[in-house]
Amino acid sequence: MPWLTVAVVVPLIAAALCAALPARASRLPHVVALGATAVSAIALVATVVRFDTAEGMQLVEQARWIPSIDVAWRLGVDGMALVLALLTVVLSAAAIGYGVGPRPMTRAAAGLLLLLEGSTLAFFLAEDFILFYVAFDVSLVAMYFLIALWGEERRRYAALKFFLYTLIGSLPILLGIIALFLSSDPQTFDMTRLATEHPVAGGGLGATLVFLAFFVGFAIKIPIVPFHTWLPAAHVEAPTAGSVLLAGVLLKMGTYGLVRVNLQMLPDAFATYALPIALLGLVSVLYGALVALAQTDLKRMIAYTSVNHMGYVVIAVAAAAASGISSRARELAVDGAVLQMVAHGLVTATLFFLAGFIKDRAKTRDLGKLGGLLRPMPVYGSLVALTFFASLGLPGLAQFPAELLIFLGTFDVYPAIAAVAVLGIVITAALFLLALQRAFMGTTPKGLRKLADLGARELVAVVPLVGLFVALGLYPRLALDLIRSVSWLAGGG
Repeated sequence: MPWLTVAVVVPLIAAALCAALPARASRLPHVVALGATAVSAIALVATVVRFDTAEGMQLVEQARWIPSIDVAWRLGVDGMALVLALLTVVLSAAAIGYGVGPRPMTRAAAGLLLLLEGSTLAFFLAEDFILFYVAFDVSLVAMYFLIALWGEERRRYAALKFFLYTLIGSLPILLGIIALFLSSDPQTFDMTRLATEHPVAGGGLGATLVFLAFFVGFAIKIPIVPFHTWLPAAHVEAPTAGSVLLAGVLLKMGTYGLVRVNLQMLPDAFATYALPIALLGLVSVLYGALVALAQTDLKRMIAYTSVNHMGYVVIAVAAAAASGISSRARELAVDGAVLQMVAHGLVTATLFFLAGFIKDRAKTRDLGKLGGLLRPMPVYGSLVALTFFASLGLPGLAQFPAELLIFLGTFDVYPAIAAVAVLGIVITAALFLLALQRAFMGTTPKGLRKLADLGARELVAVVPLVGLFVALGLYPRLALDLIRSVSWLAGGG
């Protein structure tokens, strides 16, 4: 059974089906969307059962598409692709279950969420560069319409800014793909072959240009400073489900590409530029934390913490690419980077859900107008406190082992950068504790005293995510046993 193809294609077919449903079938789009996501989840669980952690890329499924230039439908998994595909399905299920726009969920909303799910799965599982690129761009279209149609007051501006930034970022990626194709012999878009053969080897001008083309495109998607300016606007204006998928899944497309392409296919060029890229990651860590500290809008604050947390991933990947790093430290850095992608996806998705819940009730996310929320909303306040602690890296929660592995790997080659990056954790702790104190402690304003606590639909959306990031914090092997099959990437193939 071609389980990977099933995981990708079923949501795409269901998206088309939602568009064709009659308008009077008001609840059917929601049912179709949840059913398709369940099928994808089952297909990925079947893949986990067959997955061999002793191998790298495996379980490849392919069908010839354009034989003359070796373009094919190629899907495969290693540890990184598999855990990110699982993350995509989990967050898609939560977003679809919660819904977007008017209730019951419209055909358009269900179709766009499924299109986003299917295209993102195709991106993470692709082993053909054309499929990789098409999936990357289709995901932009789905997110653009989610923001533009169901976002807040300035949604059209935010959607356009998001789309233009990331579309412009995809153009150098396309140029890099073409360069790799033309350099290969025989010419191919097969990503497994390109990773093994390194057609653009060395650190000369050609390799540098190809490396920078991919790096700029992925840096915009991550995003890292100074390519980050589209992110706060997109998050603030996006609907809750859109913010969840944007932070939890789409940002990981950039860091995934950095490992899958820059680190795996262009290791020599990456080694040349590892230090400046690590410094960019450090700037993102500190800048994201400091700017988040100054925010009063809860959603904007969370958006800037994403810049901070993705900076740690960039530092780890750059350290793994550096010349002179030991194989053990390289393995720690790569494992930590991938685990951080998963942990950040779960934790930040939960934060955006919680920010959306309070906006629905209090009609504001301004920390200056909130206060004493633990009294009327004890369940909500407890979940926020736990998720804040997870995001600042408290031991026992998912981001702690991820950041620990990142620091252990990075200290081997860039001890000064790793030491300074620890300051980001201190600043992040300060901003979350300050937000917790302002919004949840003290006297409850009169207008907030009768706020209802979380209902069943909201608990169903966030409790599984909380359970997962607690489980990964207590027993990170749940993900690391899969992720470790990707460590060979850092050795240059």
